[in-house]
Amino acid sequence: MLGSIFTVRAQNKFSISGSITDSGNGETLIGTTVYLKEQPTLGTITNAYGFYSISAPEDDYTLVVSFIGYENYEKEIHLTSDLRMDVALHPNNQQLTEVVVSSKKKNSNVTSVKMGVEKLNPKDVESLPVLLGEQDVVRTLTLTPGVKTTGDGSGGMFVRGGNNSQNMILLDEATVYNSSHMMGFFSTFNSDAIKDLTMYKGTAPAEYGGRLSSVMDIKMKEGNNRDYHVGGGIGLLYSKLNVEGPIVKDKGSFFVAGRRTYADLFMRMSPDEDINGNELYFYDLNLKANYKINDNNRIYVSGYFGRDVMSSQDVFGMDWGNETGTVRWNHVWGSKLFSNSTFIYSEYMYRMNANFGNLNMGLRSEINNINLKQDFMYFLNSKNTLSFGLFGTRGTMIPGQVEVDDDSTLHPEDLEDRYYWEYGAYISEEWKINSRLTVVAGLRANGFNLVGEGDFYSYDEDGLVTDTTHYSSGENVKGYLNLEPRFNIAYVLNDKNSLKFSYARNTQNLHLIQNSTTSMPTDMWVPSSQNVKTEISDQISGGYFKNFNDDKFQFSGELYYKWMQNQIDLRDGADIFGNELIEGEFLYGKGRAYGLELMVKKTSGKMSGWVSYTLSKTEKQIDEVNNGKWYDARQDATHDISVVAMYKLSPKWDLSASWVFNTGNAVTFPTAKYQANNDVAFYYTERNGYRMPDYHRLDIGATCKLKKTEKFESSLNFGIYNAYGRKNAFLIDFDVAEDDPTRTEATKTFLFTFMPSITYNFKF
Repeated sequence: MLGSIFTVRAQNKFSISGSITDSGNGETLIGTTVYLKEQPTLGTITNAYGFYSISAPEDDYTLVVSFIGYENYEKEIHLTSDLRMDVALHPNNQQLTEVVVSSKKKNSNVTSVKMGVEKLNPKDVESLPVLLGEQDVVRTLTLTPGVKTTGDGSGGMFVRGGNNSQNMILLDEATVYNSSHMMGFFSTFNSDAIKDLTMYKGTAPAEYGGRLSSVMDIKMKEGNNRDYHVGGGIGLLYSKLNVEGPIVKDKGSFFVAGRRTYADLFMRMSPDEDINGNELYFYDLNLKANYKINDNNRIYVSGYFGRDVMSSQDVFGMDWGNETGTVRWNHVWGSKLFSNSTFIYSEYMYRMNANFGNLNMGLRSEINNINLKQDFMYFLNSKNTLSFGLFGTRGTMIPGQVEVDDDSTLHPEDLEDRYYWEYGAYISEEWKINSRLTVVAGLRANGFNLVGEGDFYSYDEDGLVTDTTHYSSGENVKGYLNLEPRFNIAYVLNDKNSLKFSYARNTQNLHLIQNSTTSMPTDMWVPSSQNVKTEISDQISGGYFKNFNDDKFQFSGELYYKWMQNQIDLRDGADIFGNELIEGEFLYGKGRAYGLELMVKKTSGKMSGWVSYTLSKTEKQIDEVNNGKWYDARQDATHDISVVAMYKLSPKWDLSASWVFNTGNAVTFPTAKYQANNDVAFYYTERNGYRMPDYHRLDIGATCKLKKTEKFESSLNFGIYNAYGRKNAFLIDFDVAEDDPTRTEATKTFLFTFMPSITYNFKF
């Protein structure tokens, strides 16, 4: 009889669920570890909104909540029914005496099923050297394996061989199409406004899609719901300010952050008329508010507005920028089911104008979309978590509206707008088979339809128009439907060693057309069509992860191989600017990327940092290029090395340094020249058959804490970008020598060498 009672009791399972927050400001904590001390395998981590759920048999337990940088929380519970437990963690001030470069659980790199993932918190990188005094979590990613840029003044990132348009960048779930200010010198994202950043360069969860190479998911701060605070910084070229506080104490909060550079103000003071009429600046604004209706319902509203302006007298001008807006409703349907309903708006727009005497020309281009998403997370039991959802997007591309103001007979026509629908569903399950083996498997179905109104063209193999068809408004032009399976497997050998393997298929229906590795604001987006097929990639990766010396040192080694279908390149001499027949300039083929990524990280202590190395190859094969032979993609770089060090000299001073090296990118240079009609022309043969010079740079920084009290703190940040003045090549041009037509001169253009900065930061 007694045995039967125990059997029945063991079969009764109940759930413990709730939200984990910071006790000081009320912000939810993402990725917090929650488990039962008596059965550590019955545990989980909080989701992107700080929610958790654990199922366990009826019994007495000790609930443990742990997060690096906070005091552990323990609470004895008697589990006889479903239990709601919201926990506010207290920051651990003792950890402020050392540098910590990760906010994750110490051995999460070993025990987590994820691989090819970089997770950053602004606090993780606040000691790193910076460009022009601005902390930048996004640029910090380029110091990790498999992520690189092409050098100074280049926007965008290149992840595991993909080009910069193959990265999905999300800010509070809204797509950001251009992720840099001032041609790549600054990131679009103000680090003061960022709460959490996760980059998936391997297998992303099934909820993400739309790009081949990576997903960067950025969450904005929610704001302090208990006290009002003001912070900011004043630098040589920019200033920033942020304000946060409660809307209703303990129930709602807001956060506002803004930045602006003011190089244009210095230009206006110049007595030189060639300078004081120029403009070069950017500004951005982050806004977020949230309100807790009750324990089961919460509303979030967030937005981003940013713009760059660049002009030269009355001759040339250009401005560009992103706008996003997100409205979300979080709802807890019970102890096991969590949902997120989201309305999203994204827009990217640029404008150009040029003055040629009596001729004034202007061009405006835009891409925008409205997106609806419904996401669910169902905590089946202590070993199974199910995620599933639906999504739909209505998109518009305005490739170019041309305006001309003159007395000539020139009558330009605007390029036709393009409209599309993108929609689908996904499902994914995380299954903890036992204490050592965890599997995450998912499937995403993605549909895409290009629709009218407009004229659509068919082309022959030489890019010439063979047929024109007119489609009415809303009429289907071309549709694609793709299934994207993906899975991760992690086998934990012990709490210090693990092996992981993953596979993912990704598809992409929006394509960025550019003729250099440098990301320009005027690069053109085009949708999949009857000519441009959906890009497809299949990636496999495997890795070994090891911690040693009480988890102070972490090692990771990952191998990956990626096949890519329907890759796009341009014909020789392609005309892509304002060309209505742009698809006739495209060539199609396949690609491949493979590499080895190594990283050793010291996570804590007075001296911390990491060393990363990437050995990689990225190639394309297109029948019409290089006689159909494989050739290096423009973003290919064989070696990429980063060394990062941070040292806490004293409670007042922090020192830092980083050194980077990468092989020069593949580039096409002339191989010969010839004379025609008294003009000298250069002859080009093999595409991307040459290399830019190798790139390397040392940055150093120091932070001095001036004052810290309960109500006010301030610091000075000193930095030197490119400390030894390396003249890294931005462009290399070839021209005929003026004194000798038989001689060719190569001219290297570099943007800057030694660049010091100083910034005063404050918070009260």
